[in-house]
Amino acid sequence: MQKLIGAGILIACVYLLALPVRSSIQGKLAIPGSELEADTGIAIEQTGGQLAQSLAGKETAATPSSLYARSCCLMDARTGRVLMSKEAEQQLPMASTTKIMTCTLALELGNPKDWVEVSAYAASMPDVQLNIREGERYQLKDLLYSLMLESHNDTAVAIAEHIGGSVEGFAQLMNQKAQELGCVNTHFVTPNGLDADGHYTTARELCLIASYAIQNKDFLELISTPSHSFQDKKGNRKFTVYNHDAFLSRYKGAIGIKTGFTGKAGYCFVGAARRNGRTLVSSVLACGWPPNRSYKWADTAKLMDYGFDNYETVEIPVQDQQLSCQVLQGQEMFLPLERTETAPLSMLLCAKDTLSIWQEVPRQITAPVRRGDIIGYEKYAVNGEMVRQIPITASKDIVLINYSYWWKRLLHLLCF
Repeated sequence: MQKLIGAGILIACVYLLALPVRSSIQGKLAIPGSELEADTGIAIEQTGGQLAQSLAGKETAATPSSLYARSCCLMDARTGRVLMSKEAEQQLPMASTTKIMTCTLALELGNPKDWVEVSAYAASMPDVQLNIREGERYQLKDLLYSLMLESHNDTAVAIAEHIGGSVEGFAQLMNQKAQELGCVNTHFVTPNGLDADGHYTTARELCLIASYAIQNKDFLELISTPSHSFQDKKGNRKFTVYNHDAFLSRYKGAIGIKTGFTGKAGYCFVGAARRNGRTLVSSVLACGWPPNRSYKWADTAKLMDYGFDNYETVEIPVQDQQLSCQVLQGQEMFLPLERTETAPLSMLLCAKDTLSIWQEVPRQITAPVRRGDIIGYEKYAVNGEMVRQIPITASKDIVLINYSYWWKRLLHLLCF
């Protein structure tokens, strides 16, 4: 009996002494079942032509040249990816394209059936104007048609005062919304876009704002309406406003959005078009001055043609390789990992675009680990620009080795 007890104690001592060695060995072992050779490993690098049959062997056309606009941008409305740009980060005045934000906020924060009372300040706005008068009352929904179809400056101020309490208060709401949409080079001062110090945006950020706006079905209905008739609350004055967006009739699949002009901004236009499930948004700023009002249509058509002719929707499945990492000082040596998203990535690609997919997962982590802990990320980039990040998490708990664990193992050895 004494020999058995002595043997048990000897085995236990050897076991306890081996535990630190176990952790040391763990740091030198390969990770079974993992295809990662380093903390960051490229899993896939393919071109659009390799990923989509419709793009295979297709030459990507050169980006449009001889554009009149000082600044322009073409964007995939669904993902916000810039497909083509020229000086798209330059801060410039944007004239009445400002009203895209004015309309968006009015739809989100106002009630279309609200009665809006016209102030003396609103009635004093210069052309283009509806010529509403101080003290008159109009329904908000009617003023929105005046705003977007005819670009009336007086209705823009009436709307702003109704929603924000004042033009200044509404401008704060506009800037807050712009920040929420990721605009860092945009600042609003007026709701109508008349020239003012500190009132500016960029072609890229104007596309971001427009991409957000067209997600609202009421906004889409407004900008596509040919004409709208209404009257003031007392029925004393009646108006009919007409849509002057020539892009709607000039371009296949066009859905608007807004023109603009001031002496400082020049001709501006934000357009959107939809074909075969693809929705593109474009913006052109400082696109000529009188008498060259047609330049904005020519530039917009070139941008849209480039997008629709060269880009196709590609479904990119999430990677199926099994991932794991090594656990130091844990009661288990290896931790299986899982992705938090499994839906494929759908995006527009051209033949020459290069898609890279890789995982950033540490080779080793230290216990304890809880199920759901974010261990790393699977990243997707197009031409080096990040387009998606999928968190990679622990699929189970792994408890830290401690003295309690050691003694339990010792008792187990002594008993069995």
